[in-house]
Amino acid sequence: MQAQNLPDLLLIIITCLFLLGSVTFISGIIILLTRSMGSELRAITRQTNQLAQKGLVDELSGLVGNASALLTASSNLIRTTAGIGVLISVLGLLQIAAAIGLILYLR
Repeated sequence: MQAQNLPDLLLIIITCLFLLGSVTFISGIIILLTRSMGSELRAITRQTNQLAQKGLVDELSGLVGNASALLTASSNLIRTTAGIGVLISVLGLLQIAAAIGLILYLR
């Protein structure tokens, strides 16, 4: 195996950082597109809404309270998933920016 000199080693590290940042950014975008507003969550929200309306019509306060809690929980789930997607995307962009910054600094 051939010994690597410092500039070659730095180029390998920067390339890996850039590729890792690209994969991280793309996975964050995929999370945002697929999981934050998935069809399952929309179906649960729609059915809970119908359940709450039925509870109001039939004057079942416990049913309305539970439906409201379920809507709040699903809303929090959507916000959490979106937050995770945004965080992963930002981390990917920071890794890409660090790789570009290192290339420009070492050039």
